[in-house]
Amino acid sequence: MKQQTIKQSVSISGTGLHTGQKGTLTFNPAPEHHGIKFRRIDIEGQPIVEARVENVVDTSRGTTIAQNGVRVYTVEHILASVRGAGIDNILIDINCEEPPIQDGSAKNMIETLKSAGIVEQNAEREYLRINKEVKYINEKIGAEITITPADDFRMEVSVDYNSKVLKPQTAILEDMSDFEKEISPCRTFVFFHELEMLLKYNLIKGGDLSTAIVFVEGFVGEEELQRVAKLFNMESVGVHEGGILNNTTLHFENEPARHKLLDLIGDMALLGKPILGHVKAFKPGHLANTEFVKLIIENLE
Repeated sequence: MKQQTIKQSVSISGTGLHTGQKGTLTFNPAPEHHGIKFRRIDIEGQPIVEARVENVVDTSRGTTIAQNGVRVYTVEHILASVRGAGIDNILIDINCEEPPIQDGSAKNMIETLKSAGIVEQNAEREYLRINKEVKYINEKIGAEITITPADDFRMEVSVDYNSKVLKPQTAILEDMSDFEKEISPCRTFVFFHELEMLLKYNLIKGGDLSTAIVFVEGFVGEEELQRVAKLFNMESVGVHEGGILNNTTLHFENEPARHKLLDLIGDMALLGKPILGHVKAFKPGHLANTEFVKLIIENLE
């Protein structure tokens, strides 16, 4: 298969989840063997930040990459969209530190990319391969991710948060061609008690209740609900019968697991090239994902 890029430049605008910065992403065609790179056009000299795992500097609330002191926050949904669209080479202009969160999924991003047209290049696509199983285990956070050798790519992700409202669940991606329909619409999620902490420390300056699924464990009083409504500039919020804040409807019964799969696809794009193999993950997260990517690199053929 040949390498691919986009036919023409295309842009998307919005607000960053954590910084609250309003900004614009512009996706540009790039030559063969270019890979995925960000260009901070708001900084003198327009420095480049390559989407490589060695450039990861923070995984606390998303995956942040930096090069020569220049940062780009929360890159995982963009990288997942690029991989999901089958794009190898792209230059992404950004005029602030953090990409727009949109609705917390990758749906709008992959649709925007595909609207630009996907074009085949002359060079053959280069796949990474492993010749033995690679397993990452982090007992502290309960995460385990494994990749086994294969001639295709498959991913299975399971989550279990010991929650009454978010039941143990599994998501499977049999082929990357299914990404847009089955995975890209799946939104990020958070538990109500985590939301309270994030609001308290002003860590989601650009968030609102349309950018994430909020799961509520146990009883939450009317006074607390009204306080949250006020913080999000809403008249009121409530708890759905299924334990979801503000009557958000799940796109899929296992949407949280599918979103974790989306994040893992994005973080694995930091390998620099697509990889062949079957990935199986339990409770992945950005720390585990990026450490897993580093472990893969250590075990490449």
